[in-house]
This record gives sequence, structure tokens and C-alpha cells, in this order.
Amino acid sequence: MIRAFDAFSLPLLRWFDPEDAHRMAIHGLRLLPPVKPRADDSKLAVRAFGLNFPNPIGMAAGFDKSAEAPDGLLRLGFGFVEIGTVTPKPQGGNPRPRLFRLERDEAVINRMGFNNDGAEVALRRLAARAHHGGIVGVNVGANKDSSDRIADYVKLIETFAPVASYFTVNVSSPNTPGLRNLQQSAALDELLAKVIDARERVRKNAGDSPVLLKIAPDLSLTELDDVVHIARSRGIDGMIVGNTTLARPSTLREQARASEQGGLSGRPLFRLSTRMVAETYVRTEGAFPLIGVGGIDSGGAALTKIRAGASLIQLYSSLVYKGLGLVDDIKNDLASTLLRTGRDSLSEIVGADAATITAEEWPVR
Repeated sequence: MIRAFDAFSLPLLRWFDPEDAHRMAIHGLRLLPPVKPRADDSKLAVRAFGLNFPNPIGMAAGFDKSAEAPDGLLRLGFGFVEIGTVTPKPQGGNPRPRLFRLERDEAVINRMGFNNDGAEVALRRLAARAHHGGIVGVNVGANKDSSDRIADYVKLIETFAPVASYFTVNVSSPNTPGLRNLQQSAALDELLAKVIDARERVRKNAGDSPVLLKIAPDLSLTELDDVVHIARSRGIDGMIVGNTTLARPSTLREQARASEQGGLSGRPLFRLSTRMVAETYVRTEGAFPLIGVGGIDSGGAALTKIRAGASLIQLYSSLVYKGLGLVDDIKNDLASTLLRTGRDSLSEIVGADAATITAEEWPVR
């Protein structure tokens, strides 16, 4: 069914503006019948952040910004879904056009600007589907016009704690002016201290709410040292590495389209994001798990990301070019690798190549 859908939909959706195609995909997912997905190979199960994931493949934030279709995505075989980025107040985002395909590079540039329906609407949708189960994380961010951005994050933790499987604190989008400044040491320390405090305040009534930090792949290693140190000292539960990049590699073939402002994702981000996963992994020293994101478009790419240090992975841009069948392809490849190598779980290979990767030359930016 999924193969047939991909064969029909991928060429069709390319005729539409990228953002219009995205809206069509969301509407399509909302119409999927409530059929349980096929059970995953038990060897693909992952325990991380106190949660049991049926498989390591997640839908990254940015696709379902306002929690319109998490159950449709779970039915397609994702092990987890991350909705958002959600802001306290509804936000229209940046002017269109703001989403661009770089087809020859299998890449995407976006400058969406946290467009979403706001916390109240997203909360209502998540509360309505809470009995369905499945792991649904909530990626939280600040409103562009907020006078107190840290207060926005705190409010969102308090609001969504009863319905969020986990939280992702997004301080790494390049499309909200000044947001990445929250990755700087003093600001990040204050933010995480207040977020963790908010999580602890609501724990009694809302239960455990793992908190993850999503960082940019553009950090210098000195900046990464500081970020990991603060993350560990504040006791967060994990990190997501990483968001889109402002870099424009000279290898891009769609040079004219590459001049668009915004964050670059997709295949050209793979080497840089994987290097940052490995660099983060060696710095965390096992303190918490990582989710690897960026350019994963095959089972081999997923395996490389895991061996670099990711316990879980997330997809988004590659689905534009590979289709939804990519999820099953990656799961099948990972399961085959475990069977061929005589391993019982992916945890046995997490970070196996991290030291080797960090010794290589830095990827071309």
C-alpha cells in the first residue's frame, strides 16, 4: 500500500508549491483509517529517556507543527513522533515563499519561522488522542515577539506535561531572530535551570516528562563543550543533534536556490550532522542518550548515525524525495544488520565509530 502510494504521490506532489504539498500530506494523514501498524522486530526496540520505543525511527519536528496528525504518522510505522515547534501564542511565521526544494541535492531550505496554531489548539488535539498511546514528543519554542522567551518555555512545559511523552527545548532554529543566542552559556544555563524546575513542579500531577535539548550543527567545538557541560550539570535527559544548518556547502548543485535564506536540511547535511553526533557522544560520556537527525535517507545512513552515537534517529526532508516507504526500508536494513552480525539490539553498536569519526577531517561546510 505504501509503495503504491509513494509511486503515485511523489511525482504528483512535486507539481505543487512545497508548502501546499506539505499541507496536502497533513490532510492525507488525517484521513488514514485507524489500522494498527505491523509489529516491529523486537530487536529494533530501544529504551531511552525512560521510554520504550518500538523502533528507533522518529518523525522530526517541523512536519506536524500543531499536532494535527501524530496518529497517522504512528500508523505508518514510525517509532515515535515529535510535534511542533509549538509556541504559547499562535504564530503565522515568516512571509511566503519560505520553503524550497533543492531537488538535485535532495535537500530543503526553510525559513518557516515557527508557524503553528499555538499551545491551546495543540494541547486540545493531544489531549483528545491521549488514549491512543504511542510516543509523541512536544518540541517547544518561544514566540518571535515574546518579551521573556525563557518564560515561554516554562509555560509550555507546565501546559503540555500531562500529554507529552517528552519535551524538546528548541533553541537552535535559525529562523527566529536571536533564538540561537539561547545556546550561549549563561542564557542556556538559566533556561535549562528554569525548564527543569518547571518539570519538577508538575511531576506530581503530570508524571515524568523527559526533557531534551536540540542544538544546531553549526556550533563550534568550544561552544559544544559548554553546551554539553551545562546540559549534564542541569540533569537533562538527552540531546537532539541537530537542527538545520546555515552553511551552504560548495558541493550544492542547486546554487541559485541555495542562496535562499533559511536552514538547510537533507542529504547535504549528513556528514556535518553525523560529525556533531559523534562529537557530542564523546563529550556526554554516556550521561544521556542522543537522537541523531540530518540527511538520513537510507538504512546505511541510519546505521552510520547510530554508530556515531545516536540511540534514536529522526527523518523529515528525505521523505520528500524517498517517500514513506523509507521508514520500512530503514527498519528492514537495521534488522538485517543485527541478524547478520549476531547482535541482539541496536544498543550494542551505538557510538561504536564515534572516536574514529571525531578523528577525521572536518566535513566541508
